[in-house]
Amino acid sequence: MPIQRIKILSLAGLVFSSLACSGQVKSGAYRAMLKTLLDHSVPEVQVQQVAADSAATLFLDAREPKEFEVSHIQGAMHVGYDHFDMTQLSDIQKDTNIVVYCSVGYRSEKIAEKLLAAGYKNVSNLYGGIFEWVNQGHPVHDEKGQTNEVHAYSKTWGIWLRKGKKRY
Repeated sequence: MPIQRIKILSLAGLVFSSLACSGQVKSGAYRAMLKTLLDHSVPEVQVQQVAADSAATLFLDAREPKEFEVSHIQGAMHVGYDHFDMTQLSDIQKDTNIVVYCSVGYRSEKIAEKLLAAGYKNVSNLYGGIFEWVNQGHPVHDEKGQTNEVHAYSKTWGIWLRKGKKRY
């Protein structure tokens, strides 16, 4: 298959996945904010898609340690953002199904870009992040088990978290 056709098909896939995911965020205002905040430079996955088969997914949490400690998606591996280091993933196979998330999707999009550039093949950004995960009623955990607390990042960003108990 010619390179030009592969590029066109890849771009079409990214556009389709971005459009499909943007319709799944429940809040219209949140959806509008995400549309402008994100570059949509990596495949995006809807909360419903990944929640239905979360056991087959490696979740990477691109938030900072204090955010991860408050709560995270069960089984997630903390990789951070400010101090992200690709060596953290040296034991992860390049064809593993990976979903990266953060609070709303910006930081995770940037980490997903790095993973794809490093040759990881099945990488997606969780559209709407952990906020949308919780907003749609999916559980989060801390070191003790399931919790309703979520690190809301800041008062400004916390407006997008509609469910759960906000922690700053």
